[in-house]
Amino acid sequence: MVSFTILAGGYDFFVATYLFNAATSSLTVTRRSPTGQSPSWLSLHPTNQSLLYAVNEVAVGAVQSFSVSSTGELSQAIDTVSSGGDSPAFATALSTGAVAVVNYFGGNGRIIPTSNSVRFDNTAPIITFPIINGPETVSHPHMVLEHRDEVLVPDLGQDTIWRLKKGASGEYAIQGSIPQPKGSGPRHIAIFNDRLFTLHELSSTLSVQSIPRAPNGTVTTFATSSIIPPNPPAGAVFQAAEILIPKPTKRFPKPYIYVSNRNTAPGTQTAQGDSIAIFEHVNRGKLNEGLVLVKQVFTGLNQIRGMEFGNTENGGEEFLVASGVAGNAGVIVLKRTERGRSLEIVARNLDIPTRTSFVWL
Repeated sequence: MVSFTILAGGYDFFVATYLFNAATSSLTVTRRSPTGQSPSWLSLHPTNQSLLYAVNEVAVGAVQSFSVSSTGELSQAIDTVSSGGDSPAFATALSTGAVAVVNYFGGNGRIIPTSNSVRFDNTAPIITFPIINGPETVSHPHMVLEHRDEVLVPDLGQDTIWRLKKGASGEYAIQGSIPQPKGSGPRHIAIFNDRLFTLHELSSTLSVQSIPRAPNGTVTTFATSSIIPPNPPAGAVFQAAEILIPKPTKRFPKPYIYVSNRNTAPGTQTAQGDSIAIFEHVNRGKLNEGLVLVKQVFTGLNQIRGMEFGNTENGGEEFLVASGVAGNAGVIVLKRTERGRSLEIVARNLDIPTRTSFVWL
């Protein structure tokens, strides 16, 4: 496939549609579809690629559903439901058809059943995450990952990963947790080959751990590595953001780990911008199991919050789209090279200065 359609959310009132032509290395904005305020995180339905969910990351948070045409045009919002709290930073559709959303400032979330995947059941309860780090701390849930019969929620305010499970009533509740180092701020997670990979925002570290027995089994940490690039600018303050482990394919047989850096200190950014760090998980099951930094790839972007690989089904897994949440460097597409050990920028579009989340159609 030569042309790819990409949807991009951000802190605005629209979802942007980009057309990436791999043959000409061009990236073009083709439309801006109106939405509610701040559709900062987007998620496609897992089996119906014409159905999109978007958060409204505002004080009175919400989730909206849309239908999407093959050319990336969104319908008017089909349904809108309260997220149950303040500033939902993440939402995703589960295999059950429910939509999970977590509120960064609310310290809570909802797992909302749907009707025909487009209408929300507003009777879903609010799940409040406990304060376990002391009364002076707050809960900041930032992601949801479905794994087998559990839903995992990293909480960067409480330094833990909550384990949720559906009860006999059909509602989800916290059954346990996977503790993380104090002050590390677990933000996003990924699971591959029966290992838990956690990206910690506040310590800018990547860890690889066992998946402990539910609900509160002991976790083993095999390795933790800094993701901060060498020779950072004076005064830089780094906060990790996104982790991706694309599934191996014939062209890219090794599952490298891609994580994004964010230098959040005003006035310290340089022209090379923030980097995407590439890691390899080595020696699984051996005494020297660990993480090896393969490369730091600088992007010219400022604070890479969202990035996403294309779909294997249409050959898009070769490409990664990314943008910064600050600055004016726009959106870039990078191509995997050296069988995934490196990335090179092949296209850039400056029409919209910042974007925060992407999905490939």
